[in-house]
Amino acid sequence: MAFIYYVTQIQFEFGAVRLLKAECERIGITRPLVVTDPGVKAAGVLQQALDALPGLNVAVFDQTPSNPTEAAVRAAVELYKAQGCDGLIAVGGGSAIDCAKGIAIAATHDGPLTHYATIEGGSPRITERAAPLIAVPTTSGTGSEVARGAIIIVDDHRKLGFHSWHLVPKAAICDPGLTLGLPPLLTAATGMDAVAHCMETFMSAAFNPPADGIALDGLERGWHHIEAATRDGQDRDARLAMMSASMQGAMAFQKGLGCVHSLSHSLGGLNPRLHHGTLNAVFLPAVVRFNAQAESVRKERRLERMAHAMGLASASDIPDAIRDMSARLGLPTGLAAMGVTEAVFDDVIKGALADHCHKTNPRLATPDDYREMLIESL
Repeated sequence: MAFIYYVTQIQFEFGAVRLLKAECERIGITRPLVVTDPGVKAAGVLQQALDALPGLNVAVFDQTPSNPTEAAVRAAVELYKAQGCDGLIAVGGGSAIDCAKGIAIAATHDGPLTHYATIEGGSPRITERAAPLIAVPTTSGTGSEVARGAIIIVDDHRKLGFHSWHLVPKAAICDPGLTLGLPPLLTAATGMDAVAHCMETFMSAAFNPPADGIALDGLERGWHHIEAATRDGQDRDARLAMMSASMQGAMAFQKGLGCVHSLSHSLGGLNPRLHHGTLNAVFLPAVVRFNAQAESVRKERRLERMAHAMGLASASDIPDAIRDMSARLGLPTGLAAMGVTEAVFDDVIKGALADHCHKTNPRLATPDDYREMLIESL
């Protein structure tokens, strides 16, 4: 049975951050905890959000790490409870938004966070008690502002997914103006994350034609604007297109992702310093080649349709085009350039096989398949 569900209220325009207080009032949040990170605070973006909340009693947690952790969630929950907060506002990239989703669970549900992880059977344990969340993305990558999932490194160092429709933000305030001036490498890495979401979810075999259409359009927007956004941080058209591609990728990946994310989640858990979007870009070429043999991909001409959206002559051009794009953007094109060696491959494969994205790849990968993808991605 296909399950197709779109629920988030989205405010999308330059200057949309001004609507933050009105969204709090609509949802019923009167004492929000704003969840962000030091970089967003230093860039002055946090202050823009706070300025849009006149009259509200606001608490701030600004110590979200670059990859959100269970320890950060615990620290924020202490502040949430001490300040008597009744809702959350995440201001930042996917890390801040995912951290806020972890807080939404931990502040309102008993037991360790791992009890609610998807691979631990925890999704049904997340209830409507989850704290309400408004998401204000400041990068164009994860699309977590419209997604039901969060990725958090738990205390035993696994990078786990948490998924529930109760975690979908009650409102997404997508203001491309908040991404103006984002540094080039961060623009490139987060942008390739959005591209990867659109591509990988489109390759998924799940039946969801609306998601397929959203993913293809998002891929076209992202692929054709990522270089301009990276080259000129003030390009408003490119910034709008990339924020839309990010949002669309996440709207579409309710279909499920696949081996790209199984590998990047696993390796990112082993080495949190590695950027998730960059890892996705590195793994994409090998996974596209692997998926080319999947029956559903061939039957529905999915690679040919992606190639058309990307302006490429043929499906066979996709892997090299991805690698060439990463090179033009100044991103590493292989794992070796990121300091990764074959010594970690056994652990990466073990984690990939256990990841929640493993079984939604259009072609089920074996340990040997994963090893070949890793070698190809070196």
